Amino acid sequence: MPIPNLVSIRQQLDRAVGPAPWYWKTFPEFRSVAGERFVWTHHGELGPVGYVVTLALEQEPDKPRLALNTYCRPFLISAQYLGIWCPEGRNIRLAGFDLDQLKPFDVAEVAGWFKQSSDRIYSATPPIADFQIPLTLAAGMHKIDVPPELATVDELILPTSYKAMSNDDPAFALFILYLQAGLVEVLPQKWFTGAQYQVGKQWISRAARDRESQRIFGECFGAGTFLLEEDGCRLAEWVERR
Repeated sequence: MPIPNLVSIRQQLDRAVGPAPWYWKTFPEFRSVAGERFVWTHHGELGPVGYVVTLALEQEPDKPRLALNTYCRPFLISAQYLGIWCPEGRNIRLAGFDLDQLKPFDVAEVAGWFKQSSDRIYSATPPIADFQIPLTLAAGMHKIDVPPELATVDELILPTSYKAMSNDDPAFALFILYLQAGLVEVLPQKWFTGAQYQVGKQWISRAARDRESQRIFGECFGAGTFLLEEDGCRLAEWVERR
């Protein structure tokens, strides 16, 4: 297997999608099948829609069509569909939306919705697909029922908190979704424990697979950029420390 190129990994990390709202500038830019260009807007940290990120047509930035609360991350399913994943309780939720079918709504609706609901995604148009994966899955490979609208996606790497029974157990895991195959692989991060890190203040914010070496790398907020061993569970080295 090729030796990881740390310069390339740093460049790839800059493009890796992180959670709303802190990493909203990493969200993908795209046009729909109808040729409409969509743009993301972060509404700041104050006021009734503080920390909210919205999606709107480029020519209608004040008419949002999708709103994301904290910890949401978008991913492209196809030119027609946009996916969002986020934690919800003890599950990971994945939802897909048809871009050309999204209806505009008043941004004031978002403030009321997110204050009264535990949901992290708001849209005036129902998703075309919506399903959940329990965070209680044990380490290893598991079969999952994937809606056909999302089954064109090859791989998604989802960093998430993981229930640790002691300070020496992994407090984070990577859920590797192979949606085309209907599988999820759970990789507890054996290096990230309460004994070694300040869980909550430090957390794995994003991760991706190196195109050349196929090793997984990522960012640990408050610690630095890391590269994992080939098993995807152990820390190989720090690319950069903070």
